[in-house]
Amino acid sequence: MATAFVPSTTLRLRPYSTLRCLSFYPKNLTKPYPVFPPLIRRSPISPRRFFSSVISGALHSGERTKSELAEKQKGQMGSKVGEFRKKLKIVDVKGGPDEGLDRVGLMIVVAGWVRTLRAQSSVTFIEVNDGSCLSNMQCVMTSDAEGYDQVKSGLITTGASIWIQGNVVPSQGSKQKVELKVNKIVLVGKSDPSYPIQKKRVSREFLRTKAHLRPRTNTFGAIPSSREAVESPVDAIPKTKDGLIDWSQMIEPELAFADLKDDMACATAYLQYVTVAERDFVQLSYTDAIELLIKAKKKFEFLFSLEIFDNFSGCMVQRGFSLLVKWGCDLQSEHERYLTEEAFGGCPVIVSDYPKEIKAFYMRQNDDGRTVAAMDMLVPRIGELIGGSQREERLEYLEGRLDELKLNRDTYWWYLDLRHYGSVPHAGFGLGFERLVQFATGVENIRDAIPFPRTPGSAEF
Repeated sequence: MATAFVPSTTLRLRPYSTLRCLSFYPKNLTKPYPVFPPLIRRSPISPRRFFSSVISGALHSGERTKSELAEKQKGQMGSKVGEFRKKLKIVDVKGGPDEGLDRVGLMIVVAGWVRTLRAQSSVTFIEVNDGSCLSNMQCVMTSDAEGYDQVKSGLITTGASIWIQGNVVPSQGSKQKVELKVNKIVLVGKSDPSYPIQKKRVSREFLRTKAHLRPRTNTFGAIPSSREAVESPVDAIPKTKDGLIDWSQMIEPELAFADLKDDMACATAYLQYVTVAERDFVQLSYTDAIELLIKAKKKFEFLFSLEIFDNFSGCMVQRGFSLLVKWGCDLQSEHERYLTEEAFGGCPVIVSDYPKEIKAFYMRQNDDGRTVAAMDMLVPRIGELIGGSQREERLEYLEGRLDELKLNRDTYWWYLDLRHYGSVPHAGFGLGFERLVQFATGVENIRDAIPFPRTPGSAEF
């Protein structure tokens, strides 16, 4: 749990300076590299004393008077968000100076896409790439490996996504120093035989017609440099031409081989890191959140909006308001703030599993048939700061949802096509940057966290 510290002076920071201060205090995370660079010149003032009061003030809002109620509430509803665990990537194994020899003898797990598969009489060679570097991981498999029947039957083909467990061993070939001796293989997403990117060389003109698949080729996979994984943390941060941090690359991650729990854990670790806050985050379902709001002894000023997915525009639109809090309504800012500030005593709250009728078609449907794997992170004084979901990777469910909403499948052909060739569970989220600045600085109005705010009837800048 975070501790409140009071600074000697009021903080007045520009957004960029603020976020550089956010990275000033070192914090141990499972992620090895910080999201933001450390300050070059360190202040003699304690980093915690210098910054923490603004964040702590937000995270502790209402806590002194309602802490006991909040603790009781945690016991009845909500659970702690899991820890975000960094997945091992191929570049982590082969990108070092020893090119993987330092990991010989270790059992590891690799998840990625099949580049090539060669089956011989007694052994099968599978080249796997996970997008972290150009180099593939050569996986050597014999018939005694668990899951070998998936290879023998032809289920695992070029383009398929797979999960492999094995031991790192010195390679018998000359193209790589190490390879993986497979103990177990699992097919994650099969690939249609029409997979257009095979081992043979294809033209750039052809790849332009397959723009959603061409990042799997070496040429286009090399465009976003992967050297950040083996260079220093500061050098790894994306920069603009002027040498400043390129904030456009740090805000909305998309995680492969990840579900909603991974998504929530990543969002939690992200916010804890940039705000130097270690408070537990509470996670509860939308259904439980509605129950809390119904029981709340508080008169809300705003009505609950009734939103539906509009087939024509392809987005959520309001279709009226409800005087009563009820299941199926979308939450307003004051309802979100009540949950985080009062119901849980200033703890950040993640609300998950929303009704599918108020969420987009691409969010993964839960087993109950009523909700989807979506989440919103709520923080004191702001309300929603982060919104995300697990995406629907199952082709038949995605097509069914499009039909249910009377959306034309042809319009989403490329999106559906991705599910034909090695689809994997994946999730992501978006962060409101100005809201983060508002939360970090304590600015009351979000218009003051935007360099040139535009308001109804005013666009002077």
